[in-house]
Amino acid sequence: MRRAKVAFLILSAVCLPCTGGAADSPGLSHTGVAIADTLRDRALAGQSRAFDFVGRLTTLFGPRPAGSAAERDAAQWAADELRRLGFQNVMIERFPMTAWVRGRESGEIVAPHSQPLVVAALGGAPPTPETGIEGPVVLFASLDALMSAPAGSLCGKIAVVEQRTPRMQDEDAYQVTARARALGPIEAARRGAVAFLLRSIGTDSHRLAHTGSTHYVDGKVPIPAFALSAPDADQLERLAALQRPATVRLFSSAHYVPGAMSQNVVADIPGTDRAGEIVLLGAHLDSWELGTGAIDDGAGDAIIVGAAKLIADLPERPRRTIRVVLYGAEEANEPGGRPLGNHFYVLKHSDEIARHVLTGESDFGADRVYAVSLSDKMANSPFGKAVRDVLSPLGILPASKGPGRGGVDVGPLVEAGVPDFLLEQDGTRYFDIHHTSDDTLDKIDPEQLNQNVAAWAALVWLAADSSTDFRAIEKEAQP
Repeated sequence: MRRAKVAFLILSAVCLPCTGGAADSPGLSHTGVAIADTLRDRALAGQSRAFDFVGRLTTLFGPRPAGSAAERDAAQWAADELRRLGFQNVMIERFPMTAWVRGRESGEIVAPHSQPLVVAALGGAPPTPETGIEGPVVLFASLDALMSAPAGSLCGKIAVVEQRTPRMQDEDAYQVTARARALGPIEAARRGAVAFLLRSIGTDSHRLAHTGSTHYVDGKVPIPAFALSAPDADQLERLAALQRPATVRLFSSAHYVPGAMSQNVVADIPGTDRAGEIVLLGAHLDSWELGTGAIDDGAGDAIIVGAAKLIADLPERPRRTIRVVLYGAEEANEPGGRPLGNHFYVLKHSDEIARHVLTGESDFGADRVYAVSLSDKMANSPFGKAVRDVLSPLGILPASKGPGRGGVDVGPLVEAGVPDFLLEQDGTRYFDIHHTSDDTLDKIDPEQLNQNVAAWAALVWLAADSSTDFRAIEKEAQP
């Protein structure tokens, strides 16, 4: 039944005259909306083969740390795959970086009685001495509590931030608690701590540590820093409640590789009469080394590639160029402050940025899209109405909280004036898995992945085949 409907829609869409929208909405045509419906239904039927893309990516290359051989080889594979799928102007754009390599790591309680701990070094953190670092722990309920501690109060001690991350559908709670991961080692060092421990920024109760980058100051992270699994963080709290605070030993052999390289993979579906205007879709190809980077962000790669492939397979091209960028080194920080993938793209394509008309990023796993977030002006435009109509059958409603954040990778584009959109995914279980060894292919539901592709393909087609001036709409909204 679905296949028959899809076939009919394709025939009706390509046979209708291209009116440019004169009969209905400025910048949109009945033909374009019908094609968006077609793309949506083809994606739901699994015709984008997005799951195959993420399956091969994670199986062939496993984890893809920034600056590693696996990330480099995955980029070459992705470029070859994009060419095979019909993309044009495929380029691998390399940039230098200092890679951080995890090495071996361990943690244990050494007093009052020996107990193992499950830890993961934070990205960018320095190694410990070969004998490890040992010290009594001092627990803090939050980063703010740590920042309230007097200077010198943690000399010879290990600071532990115990703040929990509440389970939510969006990433708002993560944005709050992740501050401790970014700034905690800096603040602990300022108060004399010899190491920093963090209750993992996750919503699970599994004995898995959630890694993630921390911040450099003057080219370095000042002290060794680790994430701690939630059950082990609970254990430290219970010992403190029993008036038996723990002494902990930590070890890490992490190291740095100056002169490493990462890369962005860039590929186009050229437009027709507005080919100079670009709708950019972003995701990141690198991942942490604990899992295989399936939900973060192999799924995002598959979603945007799958959506763009469906459009490339149409018998006609959209008016504007659709560009897919698989960014490198999203998970990394650069000690020397050099631009990584997201900023490198803007520098490399500086002469084109004014012609980027809209951008969006997929980097929140593979669970279903439940809302579409556009600026108020965009949402109330004919384009916004068409988006609502086409996405409504997918169970996607307008976001209730107004415009969302477009993402880390497209952030520099947004800062440069490119309007963005956000397809909001259900993140209820995302932070159970995020940045852990459990980030593997089996966590992706193919049907929910297809629903994502359906939303992206339909929205991107409407944007790329219209003459809507998104930049002008956004300027009108500015005071």
